This record gives sequence, structure tokens and C-alpha cells, in this order.
Amino acid sequence: MIELHRLTKRYGDQAVVHDLSLSVAEGELLAVLGGSGSGKTTTLKMINRLIEPSSGNVHLNGVDVRGLELSELRRQIGYAFQQVGLFPHMNVAQNVAVTPTLLGWSAAAIARRVDELLELVELDPAAVRDRRPDQLSGGQQQRVGVARALAAAPRVMLLDEPFGALDPLTRQRLQDSFIRIRRELAVTAVFVTHDMVEALMLGDRIAVMRHGRLVQVGTPAALMRSPADDYVRRLLDTPCREARLVNALLATGAADR
Repeated sequence: MIELHRLTKRYGDQAVVHDLSLSVAEGELLAVLGGSGSGKTTTLKMINRLIEPSSGNVHLNGVDVRGLELSELRRQIGYAFQQVGLFPHMNVAQNVAVTPTLLGWSAAAIARRVDELLELVELDPAAVRDRRPDQLSGGQQQRVGVARALAAAPRVMLLDEPFGALDPLTRQRLQDSFIRIRRELAVTAVFVTHDMVEALMLGDRIAVMRHGRLVQVGTPAALMRSPADDYVRRLLDTPCREARLVNALLATGAADR
């Protein structure tokens, strides 16, 4: 579905992504994990040509994306990111409808699609359709952002830390909602995150990046079982510590009873 072949991005003499090769199967979610400066967001943006690679190429369904018109490429790919980027002067319905409007859909088809997507992301169309973004909570804005990314029924979604700025409870609800949506729609997705817990929960596979290079790629179970190096092992420390803490608290609670 998505194939990255020896993808490299340089700014001057510095390579922020170096010789990266990855594939994402149809219907799979690949979580791209790494700290600040690891090259994960640059990699994501090279898939839909928001950033052009210095060398290497990206294939989508076997087609080199450099051979596609940008408008055609981006119609095939939904894009959601942490800052949401909703247009402040438009209401929710207008924001969700941006791509279908550009594609020339009829007003009736757009209205049906907007309501369908708002329901899919668990928002009441009648309650939010006419609101502006600044009248919504952060979690509601993120849901609208996901709905907008799905508006033209893309087969591929790119997500750049879309839930990173939310409080833990809202973030967990949106993660659970996104898991359900992706399974219902069979969307292929690349999900960038710096959070190992999020990667373990969402990813069919996880690609760990450091300093622009791929360190390890595998299923969550494979990473937990056999981390490739100390860097991956340290990333895994957080969910392991949290699990130990929960177990200790549960044991303490049982003893108190």
C-alpha cells in the first residue's frame, strides 16, 4: 500500500531522515515512534509531498507519488495533526466539507457526508454543525479534525500526534474512538507519536526512529520481547514502569482489604 524506498531528506549537510525504507500493508496502522528530532514528522510529510525528499521515493499502491498531481495525491490521503488547523471563520460543517466542496460534490451529498462523519466521530451533528471551532472543547476540535481528514473517503490516513495536546482522559477516549473508526473503515494509517504507550496501544507495528534513522520495526509484542538496543529498551521503560506501579497499587489495595 505505502512503500518508502531509501528515503532521505537533507537540509544543507544535515540529513534529518537518512536512507529510510519502510512498508505499510493495506489496512495496517504503522506507529512511527521517536523523540524530538528523530525525523518522524518529516517522514510523514514526505509521504504526501508536503516535504519533497532529497533522494529516494514513495510509492502509493505501486505508483511513485512524484508522478501524481499534488491535488490528486492529497485527495487520496487524509491528514490530521496535533494543532488541528480548523478554519476559525468557518463552522464545523464547513470545515468538514472543505475537500468535498473542492471536489464539486452536490450540496445534498456534502450535507449527508458531514452528518455521517460527525456521527462516526461521536459528535451530535445537530449540536455542533453550526458552531465555530472556538466554541468547541479541545477534544471536540480533534474529532472534527479527524472527520475532516475522512471527508473524501481516503484509503490512507497520516496522523501527526493528533491527540498529543489533550488531557489523559480525553486522549484515551479519542484513541479508543480512532481504533473503532479505523477498523470500521479499513483505513491504512501512519501514526506519528513520541509516546510508547500510545504506539503500543494503536500500532499493528511500530517503527522506532532516532536521529533520522530506523532503529527497529516490528509488532508491539516483538519490541517488548526483543528491543533492538538500549534506546528502544529505554522507550519501553515507561509502559513497563506504569504496569509495575499499577500492579503494586492493586496489590497494596488487596492487602489493605
